[in-house]
Amino acid sequence: MRANTDYSPGHPNKSLYLYKETRNLLAQYRIFPKKRLGQNFTIDSELLQSMISYADLSKNDVVLEVGAGLGFLTRLLSPNCGKVVAVEADPKLVSLLRVQLRSLPNVELTGGDILTADIPSFDKVVSTPPYSISSPLLFWLLKKPFTIGVLAFQEEFAKRLTAAVGTKDYSRLTVAVYYRAEVELLDYVSKGSFYPSPDVGSIIVRLKPRPAPFKVKNEKAFFELVQTVFTQRNKKLRNAVLSYIVKLGLGKEKALRFADSLTFHDKRVRELAPEDFGALANEILEKASFV
Repeated sequence: MRANTDYSPGHPNKSLYLYKETRNLLAQYRIFPKKRLGQNFTIDSELLQSMISYADLSKNDVVLEVGAGLGFLTRLLSPNCGKVVAVEADPKLVSLLRVQLRSLPNVELTGGDILTADIPSFDKVVSTPPYSISSPLLFWLLKKPFTIGVLAFQEEFAKRLTAAVGTKDYSRLTVAVYYRAEVELLDYVSKGSFYPSPDVGSIIVRLKPRPAPFKVKNEKAFFELVQTVFTQRNKKLRNAVLSYIVKLGLGKEKALRFADSLTFHDKRVRELAPEDFGALANEILEKASFV
């Protein structure tokens, strides 16, 4: 039995309706939301409509939806784009979606882990993904070619994407995202927009991939450096970078001298701007070739 899908702006008591529909579907298919998997289903139709609006969709767009859940967003996306690639990892939800979405010919449903499944090409992303995969999902997305991504992330995670240098939220994630894309934090989303209600609110984030704002000689080396030193973000660079330099084949004494020769050796990791990490990666590669 397919659910009633009138989520238009004129539908009365829209959020209450989606709340009841969510409870009905979960009961019908005997699905119990798993907190460890971040299964919080969106019951706020205005939130879903806003996300679609922010993505500026057209009939030429192929839209990726990660964590299709109960299919509420999927059904709203369908008439607004050329194709929806809906991905869902939970087998029970996949079974539900096969029934709920069967009348939508432009929806391609894929069951499996977004990080390992065979996903067709897409040019936009609109999703309320499980909180539990936010970080690996974002790193996965930033390696893909797309034009706009509109996603709802946990508030704390979203703030890390645009954190200022030196703040507690400044992280490897901040640097990696800055290198790949422009990021906008749009609307705050209350806990009550989801069922079950999560512990914290969310923020709608819009990503627009762009060319890197600074040049690095070796992207793989750059990202490995950032990942390594941010495990010791409060230490001075000369100490945090040692394990990375040792991997280049230098003994401990040579690595210490090498670290002390670096431009930013006396600054703490959290004090370095993204551009500084780019310059540092280039400097290490250049100097390493003469050691």
